[in-house]
Amino acid sequence: MSIKRSIEESIKVKQAILSNSELLSIIEKVAQTTIAAFQNQGKLYLCGNGGSAADAQHIAAELSGRYKIDRDPLPAEALHVNSSYMTAVANDYSFDLVYSRMVKAFGNENDVLFAFSTSGNSKNIVNAVIEAKKLGMKTIGFTGQNKSSLSEICDYLIAIPSIDTPRIQESHILIGHIICDLIEIEMFSK
Repeated sequence: MSIKRSIEESIKVKQAILSNSELLSIIEKVAQTTIAAFQNQGKLYLCGNGGSAADAQHIAAELSGRYKIDRDPLPAEALHVNSSYMTAVANDYSFDLVYSRMVKAFGNENDVLFAFSTSGNSKNIVNAVIEAKKLGMKTIGFTGQNKSSLSEICDYLIAIPSIDTPRIQESHILIGHIICDLIEIEMFSK
């Protein structure tokens, strides 16, 4: 694949997002849901595998550190950052349970879970959403366009109009940044 073609394909997916008013509305609702959680002493937890884990950690850092505005930190954490926990639970139980056990340990009804899975079918991510819903948490799925397990169970679904993993992940981080921007503007610019 040529460099130019990769860039053109990325732009094409972003143009499809831009022209999808329903998806844009969902992004706004996710930002407002997350703001409401923070305002009610809730926390944001994020999970994913591989590149999606990196995206989860990236967005957590933007919120717990700062995005664009010098402001107080927000309680956001990627669930995979404790490697001792992750390897112990994967070894002693199953990798399918690494996130759901963490959600069960720390999640509360005022919290939000961002669940990143390009396929929408990663068992450990699906299990985390199921556990979060039991606790009354708001659940946000970040997936690709295909119907999936997450599309059936999440409160909100940010389904990127693509089946190509790199294009999906590029769009997830773009939308994650947009959500960070909306949160900072609403909570700290007034």
